[in-house]
Amino acid sequence: MIKKPKKTNSKKSKIHTGVLVLENKRIFKGIGLGYQGEATGEVCFNTSLTGYQEIISDPSYAGQIINFTFPHIGNVGTNIEDHESDKIWTKGVIFNSEITSPSNYRSFQNLDAWLKKNKIVGITGLDTRSLTNFIRDKGAPKGTIAYSNSGKFNVNKLTTNTIKWSGLKNLDLAEKVSTKKSYIWKGLKTWKKIQDIKKIIKLVSMLLLLIMGLKKIS
Repeated sequence: MIKKPKKTNSKKSKIHTGVLVLENKRIFKGIGLGYQGEATGEVCFNTSLTGYQEIISDPSYAGQIINFTFPHIGNVGTNIEDHESDKIWTKGVIFNSEITSPSNYRSFQNLDAWLKKNKIVGITGLDTRSLTNFIRDKGAPKGTIAYSNSGKFNVNKLTTNTIKWSGLKNLDLAEKVSTKKSYIWKGLKTWKKIQDIKKIIKLVSMLLLLIMGLKKIS
């Protein structure tokens, strides 16, 4: 007797655990990631294809929620060397696609875990192109990003918080994000590049030997 496969409950998978509310009351729903909570800031966009860790840790994004236009964010994980600041000033992040498992020899931690550690609220699975077009045409709006595993949000409260937020105008963010003490730059290397090059050469050599071995067998 062949057993019929059990029907899976797809209702749970359709729960939106993340939401973005703009000051014009427009709502974007998606899947939450990173830190569970709420954050209000100015929604901007970034079109870079690489360097997402440097972008998120860049102090110039203080008070902002970054909408990444490139879909493959998180594919190389995060590391301990690519920080642009000793503190993350970004309010939140918006991705088009879910974070995949990192594939990079320098990867130290998954981006999702890194966001949690730095208390950065994130959302994925929404139409980032539509949001980018809106920002391009209307300017960077105020917005509130929220993530909750329950999928329950007080949208009215989030909208009110967004509208009431004073915004970035007239704020002295340079003073806020600047270091409190002086540092002396002692070198030009951000990591030991020579060792990295040696590792790459070794890996390429091993790959070539493997290919040559397969050719001999065939």
